[in-house]
Amino acid sequence: MTDPFARDASDRTAVKTSFVALPVAQEGRLWHTAGELREPLAEGRHPAIVLVHGSAGVDSRGKGYVTALNAAGFVTLEIDLWAARGVRSPQERPKSIVETLPDAFAALDHLSHHPSVDPMRIGIMGFSWGGIVSMLSATTRAQKTFAKDGQKFAAHAPFYPACWTYNTLPGFEFAELTGAPVFIQTGAADLYDDPDSCERLVASLPDKARAHVTFKTYAGATHAWDRKEADITPFDPFAFKGKGGEVPFRYNEDVTRQSTAAVVQFFARVLG
Repeated sequence: MTDPFARDASDRTAVKTSFVALPVAQEGRLWHTAGELREPLAEGRHPAIVLVHGSAGVDSRGKGYVTALNAAGFVTLEIDLWAARGVRSPQERPKSIVETLPDAFAALDHLSHHPSVDPMRIGIMGFSWGGIVSMLSATTRAQKTFAKDGQKFAAHAPFYPACWTYNTLPGFEFAELTGAPVFIQTGAADLYDDPDSCERLVASLPDKARAHVTFKTYAGATHAWDRKEADITPFDPFAFKGKGGEVPFRYNEDVTRQSTAAVVQFFARVLG
């Protein structure tokens, strides 16, 4: 039997796969963001999830979650922020994560008009950089700035989104939320953060916002615990709460199983 969490797992989910180009317009500029769209073969309108990669670009992380989400009846659209921008390394990424929010909302717009998707049941998740995108997309500021009329993400599931940054760095304000549920998953051994950074963030939120935000922290899990490529220890200026340093990325199969089940359960509960 195929193990969907193994590093060399194959994808046997019965889906229709296509590749799309999403037009993104912002401040007089137009570009096209690529994405892989996967639709379960069952008839009818489905809930859908946008997936946003980390600084290294599209990698093994998305595939494991996509396979599980498709099997649970979700349409998935995994977007590539870097191809249209010519980014080939983390050093070439945009200056601000906020610059990539328009791409996420362009994916929302695409799915909102897709005949296989229920436009009222579209969620977003992401990893590291993409985790921050999925986190900030839950704010009313992002909603008002980037979403088209009547469109809104119905659920947000950021993975290791550097919780220390919110309400600390300019552009990372996280207090006025749309009201859609937010489920954060982090690792206690993630050196971008203190082990309790997300707990302290949630506790600091206004009551109205805190009611919509939950989190789960995994003991022993590093940043990118679900990345199946060879383990690495890259230098990142965002590490150690912005002081910079080397951060281990260690694949953890057990935590990946747990985080996959948790995010599928979250979306199934919220988007039904």
